[in-house]
Amino acid sequence: MTTLPPLPMTHPKLTSLARQKLPCSPTTTPRSQLIKEKDDIDHYLEVNFKGLSKEEVAAYRNSYKKSICVDMLRDGYHKSFTELFSLMEKWDALREAARVRSLLWLQRPLEEQPDKLDHFYHYLTRAEAAERKKYFEDVYNNLYALACYFNNSEDKWVRNHFYERCFEIAQLIKIDGGKKEAEAHAHMGLLFEEEGQLLAAAEHYEAFHQLTQGRIWKDETGRFLNLLACESLLRTYRLLSDKMLENKEYKQAIRILIKASEIAKEGNDKKMEREAYYYLGLAHLAAGEYETALTVLNSYSKISTDLDDDLSLGRAYEAIAKVLQSQGEMTEAIKYLEKVVKIARNNFQSLDVVRASTMLGDIYNKKGYYNKASECFQQAFDTTAELTNMPLMDETKVHYGIARAHQMMQSVKNYIECADLTSLDYLLSWKESRSNIAPDPITESRRSTMENLSKNSEHLEEELSGFPGDQKK
Repeated sequence: MTTLPPLPMTHPKLTSLARQKLPCSPTTTPRSQLIKEKDDIDHYLEVNFKGLSKEEVAAYRNSYKKSICVDMLRDGYHKSFTELFSLMEKWDALREAARVRSLLWLQRPLEEQPDKLDHFYHYLTRAEAAERKKYFEDVYNNLYALACYFNNSEDKWVRNHFYERCFEIAQLIKIDGGKKEAEAHAHMGLLFEEEGQLLAAAEHYEAFHQLTQGRIWKDETGRFLNLLACESLLRTYRLLSDKMLENKEYKQAIRILIKASEIAKEGNDKKMEREAYYYLGLAHLAAGEYETALTVLNSYSKISTDLDDDLSLGRAYEAIAKVLQSQGEMTEAIKYLEKVVKIARNNFQSLDVVRASTMLGDIYNKKGYYNKASECFQQAFDTTAELTNMPLMDETKVHYGIARAHQMMQSVKNYIECADLTSLDYLLSWKESRSNIAPDPITESRRSTMENLSKNSEHLEEELSGFPGDQKK
């Protein structure tokens, strides 16, 4: 959590000399060539540099990595040498494993990265010196500086190693009220979250949250640590609930999301609280608890309205429409979905327009209002065409085609039921041309009158009250 200023790099005598002869020779150099190079160096040194010390000669002979290790041992930092040597062995093992699996070698050999070796020497030796004096806060700061330096995709495993070391040292720091321990729990939570071990991550984030309660500690960006703890816990709980819902463990998912909503309230952040309500409402919907889902989602909708967030409000209306559709209240569901389409169009959210229009088309199609269904599916298809999203365009095209086919089937059915010469002429003409069949004037005029009523919100309930599945009516 604390970013330390870079310390000035100082190099021991042997290391300074070794840096002057970088880059080092590759490790794959044949032995005969190495012997020849050694003899050449010895001869050159003998002729041109009289009186060189043994250390200076070693600096020209050895690799930079070896010089770093020798300096650590010579200066008495045996623990630092052991840790560095262990990391170098793991580094080589990872590269060898990549070679065996025929993967790209993303990591260069450590010998070719003197800056990283310098950081190892600089911070490890200072951490060891501070540990001897029991200045554990300084030990933590030096180890955390190494973790920050290696915080990149290539060296993330090195960062994790120092996160674990920081966590061990943080338990020994008693003079800061537990701030370093809280930060260490946050780092360990992130480590486990990235590795997909969500339960372990949640344990560390819970400890982080508990240690920061009632504290006004801030990170280097000025954000309160307690708010960061709440955000981290909510994120982890949501990921855990997603897995539980996939396994149909609805009660466990709802329980953990209720806990998340309580933590969000404690964080005193309306946006965070709103997100917690959204996922809790969806969990109740998945569990078939429709009334509870509506109550929770209405709370989510209210916060979105208070924050004047149209996009979030549209998401709330869409979720509420799903609940109403599951209850069979199609009239109300259509009202909410039409609001979603309007909000999405006003905010240029094309994907939301496609999704809501498709849901509307499905409702109308299932209930036999094929003209309205065709209009909704056509709206979705036209929007995907503007986006040039081919997979989505193909999907909406199928929906649109099915609705148009239902329209045609309805007209054919009406002509067959009429059983008169005019209807027979229409059917024969259609079979010859296979184009759009002319609608039955009597039936279609009645249907079109009913569908026109649906455009007027005053008569929407009247028109759709005959839906067989509408439990409310």
